[in-house]
Amino acid sequence: MDFLLAAVVVLIALALIFDFTNGFHDAANSVATVVATRALPAKWAPAFAAFFNFLAYFVVGTAVASTIAKTVKSEYAGVAVVFAALFAAVAWNFITWHLGMPSSSSHAIVGGLVGAGLAAGGFAAISWSSVQKAAIGIVASPAVAIAIAFVAMYLIFGIQRLFKMHDNHPVFKGLQVVAAGALSFGHGANDAQKTMGVIAALLLGAGYTTAEKGGSIGVPEWVALAAYTSIALGTLWGGWKIIETMGLKITTLHANSGAAANIGASVAIFGATSLGAPISTTHAAASSVVGAGVASGKGANWKVVGEMVLAWVLTVPAAAGIAFGMYWLTQLPTALSWLGVGIVVVGFGAWVVWAMRHTVNADDVAAEIPSEEELDVLEPIGPHLKGHGPVE
Repeated sequence: MDFLLAAVVVLIALALIFDFTNGFHDAANSVATVVATRALPAKWAPAFAAFFNFLAYFVVGTAVASTIAKTVKSEYAGVAVVFAALFAAVAWNFITWHLGMPSSSSHAIVGGLVGAGLAAGGFAAISWSSVQKAAIGIVASPAVAIAIAFVAMYLIFGIQRLFKMHDNHPVFKGLQVVAAGALSFGHGANDAQKTMGVIAALLLGAGYTTAEKGGSIGVPEWVALAAYTSIALGTLWGGWKIIETMGLKITTLHANSGAAANIGASVAIFGATSLGAPISTTHAAASSVVGAGVASGKGANWKVVGEMVLAWVLTVPAAAGIAFGMYWLTQLPTALSWLGVGIVVVGFGAWVVWAMRHTVNADDVAAEIPSEEELDVLEPIGPHLKGHGPVE
C-alpha cells in the first residue's frame, strides 16, 4: 500500500469519526423535546433517532454532499487540507459537547475546510459560491425555524381550545414523536451528506474519482452507506450533555410546545435539504425550541440562549483557526511535522477519552425531568423557578 492510499484510508476513518461526533452532538436536535416531556423514555430516544437517521440513506440524494465537496477547489483539496479540516471539526464538536453547547457541526466542517483551504492556497483555494450557499442556509434556518415554530404553537393552541385538550394531552405526545422521527430523518438526510462531501472531495483531490459533467462530484455508494451508519451510531451513543441543555435549560417544554418545536425544525431542515443547502440542524432545532417556548408563554432562558448564540458565532472562526494551525503543522520539516501533529492528536485524544468517561448519561438527565404534575405548576421562566428547567 503506497503512502497516498494509506493516508486516504486514515482520513476516511477520521471523516467517519467526525460523522460519529455529528451524530451524538446533534442527537439533541431531535430527541431533546421528547425526552424533556417524557413522550419517549430517555433510554429509548437515541435508538429511535438513530433508526430514522439511517432510514434517510434509502430515500435522499447527494445534493448537500456535492455542495460541501466543492468548498475547497479540487487542486487544493489534498491530504493535508482534508486532515486539518476534519481534525478542526472533530475538535470543535467535542469541545462544545463537553460544555453542553448545541453548536453547529455544519459550521464546524465548513469552517475547517475554509481555514485549511486558506492555509494551503489563500483566497483562491476556496469556492466562495459553495461557502455562500452554506452560509445563507445556516443563517436563514434559525429565522425560518423560529417563525414556523411560533405559528405552529398558535395553531396547536387553536386545536386545544377547540377540543378542550390540556398541554400534555397524549395526542400532542404522539405528534411530538411523529415530528421527532421526521426531524431525525432530516438530520440524517442533511448531516450525513456533509461527511459524504468531505470524503468525495478527498477522493477527488487524491485522484481516485473525477468530477461529473457540470462540475458536481459523485459520491460512491459505499461512502454514503458508511456515512449514514456512522451518524446513526453516534446518535445511538447519545450526547446527553447537549440533550440536557436543549430539553431542560432553554425553556420549559410541554408536549404541545415540544411538538411545535419539532415541527418548526423539521420544515426548515427538509426545505433546505431539498434545495441542496447544508444548513445547521442544530440552529434550526434550538431556534424552534426558543420560538415554541416564547409563543407558549413559558419564555426562554436568555442567558443560555446568549451562550448558545455566542458558540454559534465562534464556531466558524474557531474551526477555521484550528484547521489553519493544524495545516501548518503538517508543513513543518518531516520529523517536526510528525512530532507536532502527533503530540496534538495524542493529547487531544487522551482528553476525549477522559471527557467521554466523565459525562452525564440517560439516567442523569431522566432524573432532572419534571413530572407532568410538576410541569403543570411551573410558571414562565424567571428567578422564581427552583429545581427544574432553566433557572437563572
